[in-house]
Amino acid sequence: MSIDTDTARRVAHLARIKVEEEALAALAADFNAILKFVEQLNEVDVEGVEPTTAVMPMRLKRREDVVTDGGYPEKILANAPDAREGFFAVPKVVE
Repeated sequence: MSIDTDTARRVAHLARIKVEEEALAALAADFNAILKFVEQLNEVDVEGVEPTTAVMPMRLKRREDVVTDGGYPEKILANAPDAREGFFAVPKVVE
């Protein structure tokens, strides 16, 4: 498959990209280079290669939710510009 300047103009129009007339030839050449690379991918032997995604819903592996580091809120809140009652205090943003 080959892309000419008219096709490049149409693709640019569909993508809502302004391309100057003198740049259409370079854009068509870039499209052709991309298509040539994609055609090279068809030559790759993928027989016996497991897919990396599945069509079946899968759950991510989960780890146990445990506290591993903490127990010193005073040290953490020491860097806060404003801390009250053991929490970070932030300015009200909604009236």
